[in-house]
Amino acid sequence: MLSKIAPSAGKILISEPFMLDPQFRRSVVLLVEHAEQGSVGFVLNQETEVTIPDIIPGFPLFDARIYIGGPVQTDTLHFIHKIPQLVEGGVEVEQGVYWGGDFDQLKEQIKLGHVMLEDVMFFLGYSGWSPEQLTEEIEGNSWIVAGTQANDIFSEDHDNLWKKAVRNLGNKYAHIANFPENPMWN
Repeated sequence: MLSKIAPSAGKILISEPFMLDPQFRRSVVLLVEHAEQGSVGFVLNQETEVTIPDIIPGFPLFDARIYIGGPVQTDTLHFIHKIPQLVEGGVEVEQGVYWGGDFDQLKEQIKLGHVMLEDVMFFLGYSGWSPEQLTEEIEGNSWIVAGTQANDIFSEDHDNLWKKAVRNLGNKYAHIANFPENPMWN
């Protein structure tokens, strides 16, 4: 599965179907930064049962689940959103998708009822690659780089996101979406 698109902010990484690393097995990662210094992204399909008020005392009642963004600095909280008119300071990584911004402003907008669950995603930790590491993993066929849209990123169906992302690569890859995680299960 050789990737033909270069990695950049706003692109997604789709893990190859038999990746052994449990952190990234059947994962879809949104790249929010890709530069000479390295790359940063968030796993979009590792949802937890924990909500944001569960980990931040005094946070307004908001049933947004937290995702495992990756194995790096798992004690840090990050967010992406599609509401730049309500949350200043975010970095646009893809048309309509923003990384970070004024967290206190986000809390206030949630408290006022202006933010819907489908407007924001929260992540504990992030996925990070040192310079050239991601390029080497792509060349080693661990990842396919693809484009995406805000609607797919903020979809409610994150359980099937990997399959959908693989199918969106076209007919050449569609059959891979149905491979069992363990070939012995076939």
